[in-house]
Amino acid sequence: MPDATRFYVDGAWYQPGGCETHAVINPATEESVAEIAFGTAADVDRAVAAAKAAFPAFARTSVAERRELLEAINAKLIERNDEIAYGISQAMGAPMALAKGAQAPSGPQHFGQVIRELDSFAFSEKLGTTTVRHEPIGVCALITPWNWPLNQIATKVAPALAAGCTMVLKPSELAPFDAVILAEVMHEVGVPKGVFNLVHGDGVGVGAPLTSHRDVDMVSFTGSTRAGVAISQAAAPSIKRVSLELGGKSAAIILPSADLETAVTKCVQGVMDNSGQSCNARTRILVPNDRYEEAVTIAVKAAEALKVGNPDEDVDLGPVANKTQYGRVVSMIEAGIREGATCLTGGPDRPAGLDRGYFVAPTLFGDVRRDMTIFREEIFGPVAALMGYDSKEEAIEIANDSDYGLSGAVWAENREEAVAVANELRSGMVHINGAGLDSAAPFGGYKMSGNGREWGRYGLEEFLELKSVYGASA
Repeated sequence: MPDATRFYVDGAWYQPGGCETHAVINPATEESVAEIAFGTAADVDRAVAAAKAAFPAFARTSVAERRELLEAINAKLIERNDEIAYGISQAMGAPMALAKGAQAPSGPQHFGQVIRELDSFAFSEKLGTTTVRHEPIGVCALITPWNWPLNQIATKVAPALAAGCTMVLKPSELAPFDAVILAEVMHEVGVPKGVFNLVHGDGVGVGAPLTSHRDVDMVSFTGSTRAGVAISQAAAPSIKRVSLELGGKSAAIILPSADLETAVTKCVQGVMDNSGQSCNARTRILVPNDRYEEAVTIAVKAAEALKVGNPDEDVDLGPVANKTQYGRVVSMIEAGIREGATCLTGGPDRPAGLDRGYFVAPTLFGDVRRDMTIFREEIFGPVAALMGYDSKEEAIEIANDSDYGLSGAVWAENREEAVAVANELRSGMVHINGAGLDSAAPFGGYKMSGNGREWGRYGLEEFLELKSVYGASA
């Protein structure tokens, strides 16, 4: 496995002294696959100092120079796709087909999109007699999660580099291997020293000193809403920019005109993908009351058709990513049963034949009320709630009844009808009739799902400051 006991700072690898090491656990076997070193505030200071020193020169590089770097990084990531996929699968349990086909390729996907954005982005524009400049914000702290590790790293590192920023990356301590490979790639292609720095560790030892550091100009964080609140508070005294991509409790509205079989099946499969560990999963599936029983039959069939097992095998779902998450998912399923929801399939017990590993069966609940925990709180596992509604207006109201507002879906025979409903949803993204994600479009949410946007041009703009030079265009 890639060596996660080293840190990459100021263009070189070093072994941190006096750091604790911890096991990286394969969630399918509950056994250690490697060790990771946890950094300290001193390591953070060292990395931030390197990024600060490198910033003036890197900020002055041309767009063409930065584009060339991005292309070189992208090519190497594509070359190492299978190695990255294996590291991701070993650390967080994604089935190898998913790891090779989606998890690892998501890095080049976003690097490629940012390269395309550079071809058309105007870093300087005229407004009347003023020139408005888009300038790199400075030193960026990038903190990423374990569920889509390279995806989340790429959506931060690629635009930060494209903007001319320098950075310190703290990847998830639970899934660090793709970050190590990325650092190796950065070194190999000749990214200037200090521009990209990697420090491993947990939130207390590395995350807190990094997000509160006075020489950090911006924090970009993806993770839980709870951690997002803490990061915002830590960053507030130095008035640094904070971009947050947080949790979700998204809803899919299946309108009466939709093909119920297709819509319900696709919705269930979408929730269960990546073992339910996607912030934008539409975990509340809303169907017309007069077709509720039919929807239940379709949903149960779809869930029970999914195979759960070892990620090295031909399966649809691997384990959830770690012991803590497994405990949370099981406790949420138990809360649903305790509070009176009907467990239609699945449940808190491991699937048959899987006696070890953090495996959870695809679980569906019916008879869900709005006061239930499984309606209100993000579960982040392969668990969905099926709910009925009597009118389109009620469906919209149920969908919007959430502290979150990340994603949503609408299914209807008529696209215009679906779009009209989508326009009423208080969420940052809505999928019409199963439309997939678009790396050129902004990714992010309303309310407690965060602030700021990632991906494409909007993601690039997050890492830029605006400067008005009055009279420059007179």
